Formats: sequence, structure tokens, C-alpha cells
Amino acid sequence: MSKNEAKKFEFKAETRQLLDILAHSLYSSREIFLRELISNASDALDKLRFESNKNTDYTDKELALEIRIELDEKNKILRIIDTGIGMSFDEIIANIGTIAHSSSAEFIKQLKDNKEEANNIIGKFGVGFYSVFMAADKVTVKSKSFRQEEKPVVWVSEGTDEYELNYLEEKLQRGTTIEIHLKEDAKEFSEKWRVENIIKQHSNFISFPILLDGTKINTTPALWREPKSKITPEQYEEFYKFLSHDNDAPAETLHISVDAPIQYNALLFIPKKSSDFFGFYRDQYGLDLYVRRVLIQHKSKELIPEYLGFVKGVVDSEDIPLNVSRETLQENAVFNKISNNIVTQVLNFLIKKASDDKVKYQEIWKEHGRQFKLGYGDFLNKDKFIQLLRFNSSSQADHEGLVSIDEYITGLKTDQKEIYFAFGNTRDAILSSPQFEIFGKKGIEVLFLLDPMDEFVLSSLGDYKEYKFTQVDQVDLSKIEKMPDVKTDSKKDEISKDDQKHFDSLAQKFKTILGDNVTEVRLSKRLESSPACLVSSENSLSSSMHKFLKLTQKDFAEPKKVFEINPHHPLIKNLLNIFKKDSQDTFIEKSAWQLFETSLLLDGNLNDPHKLYKRVNEMVTEASELYLKFKDQVSS
Repeated sequence: MSKNEAKKFEFKAETRQLLDILAHSLYSSREIFLRELISNASDALDKLRFESNKNTDYTDKELALEIRIELDEKNKILRIIDTGIGMSFDEIIANIGTIAHSSSAEFIKQLKDNKEEANNIIGKFGVGFYSVFMAADKVTVKSKSFRQEEKPVVWVSEGTDEYELNYLEEKLQRGTTIEIHLKEDAKEFSEKWRVENIIKQHSNFISFPILLDGTKINTTPALWREPKSKITPEQYEEFYKFLSHDNDAPAETLHISVDAPIQYNALLFIPKKSSDFFGFYRDQYGLDLYVRRVLIQHKSKELIPEYLGFVKGVVDSEDIPLNVSRETLQENAVFNKISNNIVTQVLNFLIKKASDDKVKYQEIWKEHGRQFKLGYGDFLNKDKFIQLLRFNSSSQADHEGLVSIDEYITGLKTDQKEIYFAFGNTRDAILSSPQFEIFGKKGIEVLFLLDPMDEFVLSSLGDYKEYKFTQVDQVDLSKIEKMPDVKTDSKKDEISKDDQKHFDSLAQKFKTILGDNVTEVRLSKRLESSPACLVSSENSLSSSMHKFLKLTQKDFAEPKKVFEINPHHPLIKNLLNIFKKDSQDTFIEKSAWQLFETSLLLDGNLNDPHKLYKRVNEMVTEASELYLKFKDQVSS
């Protein structure tokens, strides 16, 4: 058959539909055609290398295995040349112009409905070669099979209803040349800077040299595919900086090679510094997914959960089921197994790091701990997640100290089955809070939750091993009272039976004054130096949760709490004496409201401070007048 007798073939109906969509409807993701064609070229070279390893005889053995890209900016032409296995007449019919063997109709439907997602849809159903018509007016494919007896062939199409196929009389070296005549609005793909950027983004780790107008572009090796023993720390650092555009070296490097039950390689890094400033970039996470060194998905969120989103890196697997065009996944079973295994690998690495190098792990925690806390919902890895949590606590010398949950457990008191925590804006605020006093007296360690999301973490987790996470204002005091005191400097006076009755009456008086603002007024067993405090009932929401709900829900009705007064505090004793003399004394009412609103203020739940402010001024004025009278009496 001569060139003048070129045989014409009609595309199948679904192929014509696809070509029409690609040619006229998709523009934002056109660059992916270059990635697809380079990937095809890489596959052709891989296939030839496979034949060579089988000692198969083939033509042009002296040719270097490489991919060459030639640009003709003046004529808007782009050529992609490989020295791979090549194609025969029949193979071109089979391999070019054929949508993946399954789901072609579904592909066209998705492509029509999701044009803006073309970058992910193209290739999912095996139509990578066709993407060239997003940028091309005309495509010519010349190919010479590796088999000695096969003649070179030429395939030509303008992306319409048909294509031409013919044998070439001219001599052609082994491999395939794709000549792309670009559309006027796609001439950017004949510009060197543009093509170079695309190659570096999508095809930088192809194992064969990619030459752009004679210059090798893919100079960074795919380190994740190399043996760990042959890679230097400097190479890891260079690769990390290339990948992340970070000026600093990584804090940690994880080089993972798994062969069973799934096969994948991964090169992961933990940055020294968090890039999630103020939470603005929290959504910008994910690992780069490669298949045979070809980038399939940039920042794939499905590979790693958000709470490990500070981890950067690449994952490469040949076990992921792909179609002919090797883009994204046709099914998720293997992919999910890889994702789960990566999470396990990272968590195990961090647990070992925390054990082997406590200081180094704490540096990682201080940078990335806030994001890591988002993992409180990963119940499959709950125990590992909890092992990696770190908090300041009452056992630490200052606010910089951190303790793990397991370290906390080693210091539990006899019969202690709770892990106690307190929420506050600062360490000093918690230490001075009334609810903490009994824990200080008993020497019971309390975790300090200084981040607003900390309580969600521990409340969601509920327990660890056989220990329950319990907030200090919801503690069962009967369990605490049995524990011996470690601070004995403050001695409490015994309360007589007569005074006990009067204190009970005083408490009832407070309840009458405060009304429905509190559920109960009772004498406190937890307070040491404070006159009063508000506490939540054991099964109610904690104070910090109240604050959050009040901020997020406009009509949130704040639950009422129990008001406790300290019968050993001088102020409460004075109020008792006033009450004995005159139960209707107005000073008792002022004091009840003052103590209640001061407690609300300490809890951060005082909505209107104006009454408190006015009452303080009145009471200080009265106190100053009494003080002056006393001074006058003394001086006279």
C-alpha cells in the first residue's frame, strides 16, 4: 500500500463524541496531554527494555533509550519522540483511538458533567492519548516497530470522524514520533519555558532521559525507588527542598518500601516548621501520587488524613489498578490499603521517635501538634493517636514542659481511675482556679488544656486503656477525698454541729437570693483558699464546652451550675456571723451576688460585668468608710 493509497478508518461513535468534547469544551486542563504522551513514551521504552531482558532480537540496538521533545515555535509544532518498542500497522489500530475497554460511556457522561475536573477524569477511563486534541488541530504519528520485519507506519487525524493509516516507504528508526500541530490558542505548548514547567511538574521522575531541544530536563532522581543504603542525607535534603520549596532541611525523613500484602514506595518528610499560619493553609495538604514515576495526583488528600497533613512527600505504587492510560484509579481497594498502611507507618515512626528521642519529638509536637489533634476522630488508630498527644501539666516546672498520657498514668495515685484535665487560657490561670485547689492539696497531676480544641480531643476520646478522661469541675469528690494530702500547711477548723446547721441555712439563703441562676448551693469539700466556685454536675457539659456552644449557637441557653461556698474561708465565716445576728442583712445579699458573679467571671461566663463593677465600687466605698471610722476610733 503506497502513501497515496492511505486507508481511512472511522472512529467509533463514542470516540467521536469524546473527540468533539475534547476539541471544543475543555481548556483549563489542556497541559495534561503532554503528561499523557510522555507517559506513553515511557511505557514504550519500558516494554523495549523488557524485550531486551528476554534476549529478544530487535532493530536499532544502538539507539539510546530516551524521550526527545522538539519545539517549532514559529510553526506552532510540538514533537515527542521515543526510541521505545514502536507499533506496527495493526498495533496502531488497536492502541490509538481506542477508549479503555470498559466504562467508555460512563467516561463520556462524567466528562460532559464535570469539565472543570478534566485533569482527574481524563485517564481514569483510559483515554490519555485523546487528550492531545484539546491542543491539536492535527496529529501525525510515525512509528517503527522493534520487530525487524515490520514496516514503519504513519497515522494522521484532525480529531474529527476518521483517521488515515498507511505504511511508510521511507526508512525510520525504531520508536514513535508524535507531531502535534497546535491550535492558535494553544501555541504556548511550543514555548520552551511552558513545556519545561509541565515536564518538571508531571514527568520529572520518569526513569528515562527527557531531552527538551537537546537539554535534559528530568535531572532530579526518583529517590523513593532507590535503595535506602545508597542515599545520602544530603540527597534526601535536596529532594525535600525540591518537593516542598522549603529553605530548611526536613526535621525527619521516612523512606518506606513495602512489598506485601501491597507494594508501594514512599518518601515522606516532616518539616521543621509548620506552614499552617493561622490555619489558612490547613486544606493545602496531601501526598503526591505516582505510578511508575509518573505523577497521577498532586496533593492527594485520600492518601493521608488531615491530622497528618503536615507530612510532605510522594507515594509510588505499581499495584494501583489503572487502565491503559495510567491516570487515576478505577477502583479504590488497593489505594485504601496503601493509605491505611501509610498512616500506620507514620504513627509508628512518631511513636518510636517519641520513645527514642523525647526532645526531638517535642519539637515536632510544638510545631505540628495543633494539626495532629484533629485526629481525635480516627478511632481505628485511637491508641496510637493518644500515645502521641502531649500536654502541659501540674507536674511540669513551667509552661514549656510536656507530658504524655502514658507518663501521666505512671504517676497515678492508688485506686485512681481517672485522667484529670483542666481547661484555661494560661497555666497560671488554671493553677489559681478554685477547682484546682483540691488537686494541688492531694498532689494529683492535672493535664492543662491551653488550646481551645484540646477539650474536644479528650472528650471525643473518652478513655484510654481503663482510664477515663475527666474534667476537674466534674470530678467525683468522694474518690479524691480518700487520697492522702501532700500539702499540710493549711489546717481547717472543725465546724461545730451548731455552726453546721447555720451554714446549711446560710447556703439556703444564698439559693433564695440567687434563685434559678444556680441549681444548688452547698458547702464545698474541694476549696482550700477560695471562698466560692461554680462546678458542673458529673454528667453535664464542662465549663469550656459551655463557652464554645455559647459562641457557636446564637440561642444557646447556658446550663445552670452548682454554687459551692467554702465554710473555712474568713469571708464565709464573717457572713455566717452576720447571718446569725440578722439573716435579712442586705450585706449578705450583696455578698452572695458578688461571690456568684466573681465565680462566673473566673469561668469566663459573666455576660454583663456592669452590675459586678457597680457593686464592687459600692462595697469598697462602704469598706473604706468603715475603715476610716475605725482609724478615727483608734486615734482618739
